[in-house]
Amino acid sequence: MFENLLYWDFGLFLLRLAVAAVFLYHGAPKLKKYKAMSAGTGMPAPMVLGLGAAESLAALGLIFGAQVQASAFLLSAVMVGAIYYKKFKWGIPFSAPDKTGWEFDLILLAANLAILFTGGGA
Repeated sequence: MFENLLYWDFGLFLLRLAVAAVFLYHGAPKLKKYKAMSAGTGMPAPMVLGLGAAESLAALGLIFGAQVQASAFLLSAVMVGAIYYKKFKWGIPFSAPDKTGWEFDLILLAANLAILFTGGGA
């Protein structure tokens, strides 16, 4: 009945890799196109560049298992900022048919907090 509990470490490892893939996918373009993204979002260009660096470096930390909890903490802070911007600055609802709501950001925040508090697995 409880045999699947033996694989919790592997499950956290898979979660860590999935979260890292999402942040690397979204962070790397910010490094290359930070000026265009700045104009599109209304955020200052240095902020977009910093977010791209933070997301990319923390994602690499999650992938390679280096400073996993520090990386998860940093990405959690990024997601709190993303939710703040979407909800309070841009007025985007939790879920909307015509916009990307902040429900995905909330899931990423929860996943990063799980990694932060558990250590991220194998």
